[in-house]
Amino acid sequence: MEISTLRLFLHVMRQRSFTEVARTHGLAPSSVSRTIGALEKELGIRLFQRSTRKLEPTEAGLVYFERISPVIDELEAARQLATDVSEEPRGTLRVTAPTVFAQLHIVPLLPEFAEKYPGVSLELQLTDAFQDLIQDRIDLAVRLGTLSDSSYIARRLNKMAFYICASPNYIEKHGRPEILEHIRNHNCLLFPRTGYNLNWLFKDDKDNTTEVPVSGKYLLTNSDAIKQCVLAGMGLSLLPDWLVNKEIENGELIRLFPDYAVTATDYESSVWLLYPSREYVPLKVRVFIEFLQKRILSGYDV
Repeated sequence: MEISTLRLFLHVMRQRSFTEVARTHGLAPSSVSRTIGALEKELGIRLFQRSTRKLEPTEAGLVYFERISPVIDELEAARQLATDVSEEPRGTLRVTAPTVFAQLHIVPLLPEFAEKYPGVSLELQLTDAFQDLIQDRIDLAVRLGTLSDSSYIARRLNKMAFYICASPNYIEKHGRPEILEHIRNHNCLLFPRTGYNLNWLFKDDKDNTTEVPVSGKYLLTNSDAIKQCVLAGMGLSLLPDWLVNKEIENGELIRLFPDYAVTATDYESSVWLLYPSREYVPLKVRVFIEFLQKRILSGYDV
């Protein structure tokens, strides 16, 4: 019985899908199914109940999973410890990050990282969904916003601010809002963030806060799509600094009310790095964290 087969079984048990595991490992679903079938034949027990709609573990499969899971994890940890003794990062690094942020600020750095650490294979999952780092076998997650309580280890990569933006042609056509209350008279492009409400919150340098109701004809669930609409002159929007710094600098967008801190949720938003709460952090994870900190910590201009 090969350890690779047992690893595959653990992944299938966690994902409850041959197709998803096959996609992750670069295999055909039929190959994963055959491997699990061979394991069942060798053990003499059925591990999963299969149907055309779902894959469910049997009671025997759950018992087997509970017993071998910590063993395989310990073997993986031992292998990683032995590998790290060489002080040369190796192995597959699994990272998840928000789609737009990663496309702008992580993907452009990958050639440099690949050249610097040729022994590391990177699996970068671009998704705005919050994945379970333990269940999905994720080594490192990039998260935006405010963290909720969790058992993960969190490290701040950078603070994050939000700006109200409009294009020059929108301002020319509709006028520039000079006081906060004028925002009510403008079409606002809205993004349904976690904890989002239909008010924008403003704070001046004396910590006085003002809450302004906003409304608009368009609600989009992708920040880059909102930016494109703002650039096209469709209205005002509240966008993160990492997304619009370049356009503000070159004049494609105008930052409104720069004397205020503004948010739709709270003022403590940041870019975070999360990794599972473990006593030992593999070298491949440590070097990637240090790499991102050096390249992004001082700003978002990559």
